[in-house]
Amino acid sequence: MTTVDLFHTDLGPEDAPAVLLVHGWGGDGREWSWHAEAFEDDFRVIVPDLRGHGRSPVPEKENTPVEMAHDLAVLVARLGTGPVVAVGHSMGGQVVNLMAVHHPDVVHSVIALDPAHGAPESDLAFIRPNLAAYEKGGAEEAADFIEATLAKTAPHGLRAAHVRTILGTPGHVIAQAYAGMYLDAGAVGIRPYSEQYLRLRSCPSLTVWTSEAMAAWERTTLDVPESRVEHWAATGHYLHEERPKRTSRLIRDWVQSQ
Repeated sequence: MTTVDLFHTDLGPEDAPAVLLVHGWGGDGREWSWHAEAFEDDFRVIVPDLRGHGRSPVPEKENTPVEMAHDLAVLVARLGTGPVVAVGHSMGGQVVNLMAVHHPDVVHSVIALDPAHGAPESDLAFIRPNLAAYEKGGAEEAADFIEATLAKTAPHGLRAAHVRTILGTPGHVIAQAYAGMYLDAGAVGIRPYSEQYLRLRSCPSLTVWTSEAMAAWERTTLDVPESRVEHWAATGHYLHEERPKRTSRLIRDWVQSQ
């Protein structure tokens, strides 16, 4: 496994509790800018761009959540923050949970926002053709998906920002990351595999779902005391940007309770 030296920002007091804010598929760390400014007086705030995304290097292969989790573990260890509260959205939610499983020494607890895990096996009926489309059409196909996801609920400007960001993400990264979430050997995005890996976590976790059914499912996987699952109704997938104040309160309260 080859480590990528990630582009990142590091704000706040060095001796404060450390919070790692991780973006999702086809995004970059800029989507956490509001939250980073809200936290920087009280927490040490690390905001990376995942491998293949944003301003980080772009490998030709291995642009998958497992490798992304490894990169983040190396970054946290190098920065000397101590164990972090690892917060991730969508694919980033899968990545921070993989960190908690494979690199427990650098993760104090996990917050996952509408994470990319727990998909029912029936979803493979569209996940497989989606991957074929991303392998062929790359970022343009992915941008169509993101635009449709944000068309109804997103505040003004959010859709255009995310479409622009994903169009700047290399096509092979889009396809490899998607396959790494759901279809590669060892991928944990589909429900039976999700359940196995979530039960391997030894740290407390907080998951927020915008789907009541997904929240009910994940509550059945909780084995660690202090862990919990919340459901935010009438909220779109990019909940941290649609409701930044509520998200920041959630993260702050969680960190201060640890």
